[in-house]
Amino acid sequence: MPGGPPPRPNAARPPTDPPTTRLPPVPSAPSESGGRSSLIRSSSVIAVASLVSRVTGFLRTLALVAVLGLGIVNDSYTIANTLPNIVYELLLGGVLTSVMIPLLVRAQTDDADGGVGYTRRLLTITGVALLLATVAAMLAAPLLTRLYLGTQTSNSANPELATMFAYLLLPQIFFYGIGALLGAILNSKGVFGPFAWAPVLNNVVVLAVLAAYAAVPGQISLDPVRMGDTKLLVLGLGTTLGIVVQAVVLLPSMRRIGFRYRPVWGWDPRLTAAGGLAGWVVLYVLIGQAGYIVTTRVAAAADAGSVATYSYAWLLLQVPYGVLGVSLLTALMPRMSRAAAEGRLHDVVADLSLGTRLSAVALIPITVVLTLFGTEVGVALFSLGAGSAGGGSARLGATLAASAFGLLPYAVTLLQLRVFYALTDSRTPTLIQLFIVGLKIPLLLLCPVLLPPERVVLGLAAANALSFAFGAVLGQVLVARRLGRARTGEMLGTVGRTTAASIAGGLLAYGAVVLLDTGPLTGWAPVGRAWTVLALALVVATPVTLLGMRVLRVRELDPLWRRLPGSPARGGG
Repeated sequence: MPGGPPPRPNAARPPTDPPTTRLPPVPSAPSESGGRSSLIRSSSVIAVASLVSRVTGFLRTLALVAVLGLGIVNDSYTIANTLPNIVYELLLGGVLTSVMIPLLVRAQTDDADGGVGYTRRLLTITGVALLLATVAAMLAAPLLTRLYLGTQTSNSANPELATMFAYLLLPQIFFYGIGALLGAILNSKGVFGPFAWAPVLNNVVVLAVLAAYAAVPGQISLDPVRMGDTKLLVLGLGTTLGIVVQAVVLLPSMRRIGFRYRPVWGWDPRLTAAGGLAGWVVLYVLIGQAGYIVTTRVAAAADAGSVATYSYAWLLLQVPYGVLGVSLLTALMPRMSRAAAEGRLHDVVADLSLGTRLSAVALIPITVVLTLFGTEVGVALFSLGAGSAGGGSARLGATLAASAFGLLPYAVTLLQLRVFYALTDSRTPTLIQLFIVGLKIPLLLLCPVLLPPERVVLGLAAANALSFAFGAVLGQVLVARRLGRARTGEMLGTVGRTTAASIAGGLLAYGAVVLLDTGPLTGWAPVGRAWTVLALALVVATPVTLLGMRVLRVRELDPLWRRLPGSPARGGG
């Protein structure tokens, strides 16, 4: 494990374009109280965009089911639309978001032209690499679909139809990559809104495409499958159009920050270092895929519906993390990268502590509610159609409850990994991922041995959460080893006080529900009861939890108290 901070870039830099267009500098990190305020403002913008993106994405999922049904066409489309995401993630997805921001920030800090030449060269080389990867994937489309589907055509996805969809959907790889790199450039300059809102526009485009698909008469032909089928072209090309728009909408923001693109060829020696960092990120993704394969195989062998139950429970857990945790990560990454580039390691630690404490305040109350009322969440959201109030929605909710304790460790682990990426160290995150997956796989394999088939999925979800808890502990140890001081006690203090307040609020809410269950709620229909219980839980738990945090002096909420009318100002440092 590296023992110290990464070396400063060599003073002899490769030639760059004349500094005719210098990107505006990003100010150095402010003090923690000012940093907390600016971070909250930045993450609030991202959180709103993430929330709208999640809502429109959920509507998009509902529309897909309503328009395509749950038969062969939807299965074929879903598999084909997953392929560009998998290929893109394996090639460059994690690289662009985790590795490129630190490199861009260092170039902006060290280069005389503010990193313009380096950014242009990076865009040129990345664009060529993405184009080649897209062409290769399209040529291999039949092999890719056969890898995931085999040759069956009766009850599952149709390989021939999935291949036709793949030809139309795989061009997304290029636009996914360009959009992610443009977003990394904007984020490195402290501009977060456009990249956060771009997926919303993609969802709107796909909703319009689905409306057009429904308006086109007829059905997609399955025997034979025809590439010229109007409905096939509308759905395939329309979905890809959404990703194109998601990337193109970032171009005006690039102009607003003063960036003008011109192709710059030639190799920058720093790109060699980027290649080494990228290799570790690709290995990180592959290790994660190994864990996912074991999860799906164990779930599929256990009980009908276990794979879907696990997937939807994980999807639900991603909603609070996506709105709150991702917002913090996105806002913190450029700050930590700039602090690391300037050798201000104490500011890197301060941002890690701040991000962990804010994550705890945001996610622990949600964790407690999901743990106590997970079953009601499952019944309320998934008791429609085929999932109506039977055991499926209740089991999904129980799976959510069994895994909720991993929500904060998951967010903290990803935050710790960003610390190493900010230090241009992508080896350590991969080793942490290896530890997490290496611990998770034996736990996954034990689930069918220790649990009855219908409860294996609960064990799988709990094993996944437990592996992240151990990963967060390991990550904190390695951060302290690398940076000398990780302010662990400060973080644990906030976690402990927030947990105590959240448990108090959750238990009072649970008691109120138990009382109502013996009286007014007796005999209610499952869905009505579930929504009523959730509403009551939030009404009781929220003020009690906030009061408990106030009494226990959780200082991360000081900005909230100061905004309340009549509340005395409190110290924030």
